[in-house]
Amino acid sequence: MQAKDRREAILNRLSSADQPVSAGALAADFSVSRQVIVGDIALLRASGADISATPRGYVIRREMGGVIHKVACRHDSAGMEAELNAMVDHGCTVLDVIVEHPIYGQLTGPLALSSRYDVSQFIARSAETRPLSLLTEGIHLHTLSCPDEAAFHRCVEQLRTIGVLLED
Repeated sequence: MQAKDRREAILNRLSSADQPVSAGALAADFSVSRQVIVGDIALLRASGADISATPRGYVIRREMGGVIHKVACRHDSAGMEAELNAMVDHGCTVLDVIVEHPIYGQLTGPLALSSRYDVSQFIARSAETRPLSLLTEGIHLHTLSCPDEAAFHRCVEQLRTIGVLLED
């Protein structure tokens, strides 16, 4: 298969996927190395494809129904799982985490977490590294996609209850 055809097939696969697709899975599907896939993704992004790398693999952002909101939170690494579960338990998808870095400015890490399973997988992977929020003494934002305003407000109230919502 030609490289151009492979990139088109990768784009089609990501467009039709319901879950993130790892570079390893794509490499196996196309009988190439993981590094070839990483290069293909870089070229696809350079040509305008809206591909995000999440902790579980690559996704193409789709328009979602519902409402999009940001919430400011603060906690130590021990509070991360409770925070994320509070969000997904109310039907919201945690799209990303955003921190302000003193040198680089705003840093955004795509997450795409929408269930307790997604959160548990993320927490397991994060045990091997440190979260972005450690750069800012635990202060960070999350972009949430919620089915409706009521779900968002329930989520915010739960974050307040567990003591991680950053408020005035």
